[in-house]
Amino acid sequence: MPPPQTIRTFIAIELAPEIKEELGRVSKLLAGQLPAPQVRWVHPENMHLTLRFLGETAVTQLPQLVAELDKVGQHHTPFSLQLARLGCFPNRKRPRVIWVGIAGEDTALMAVKQVLDQRLMSLGWAAEDKPFNAHLTIGRVPDGRPVLDRLPATLNWETAVKPLSFTIAALHLIESQLTPKGPLYTVRHTAVLR
Repeated sequence: MPPPQTIRTFIAIELAPEIKEELGRVSKLLAGQLPAPQVRWVHPENMHLTLRFLGETAVTQLPQLVAELDKVGQHHTPFSLQLARLGCFPNRKRPRVIWVGIAGEDTALMAVKQVLDQRLMSLGWAAEDKPFNAHLTIGRVPDGRPVLDRLPATLNWETAVKPLSFTIAALHLIESQLTPKGPLYTVRHTAVLR
């Protein structure tokens, strides 16, 4: 018997156009000093707030996954978040990921994340081994090269991003197809927060 068909999936929060525009502005500002291939900048249309990367998911498991995601949505109301400062993982000396932080109703976000994780565990996904750190990835540094010393000393990591607010009203199950031109994302299901 052939193995079940799988798709690569994750659960995320989609961003409003004005938020993607601001993230694109910040990326462009930084890319002027750190062009590709020093940093692989994320295209603004692909930016989102990942809640959980699921990886290869059996297509036969999608109905159960959708049902559990809807249950999460039914037990939470919309809430607001805000763009915050720039940062890096693991640190600025040898960054791997350049990100924009999240502020606002982070207690509501953490409550959604906790219930989501519980629902996923009931379907057989293992608990995550790292604590959740809400962020929006805007760039990736191959090999953790020490590239940030090329940024102007006048760059203020705390205020480079406009603190725009946005409302979270839904969670999305997204399929990710990796292509030579970059990932293609397709929303497979939307669970509305009630």
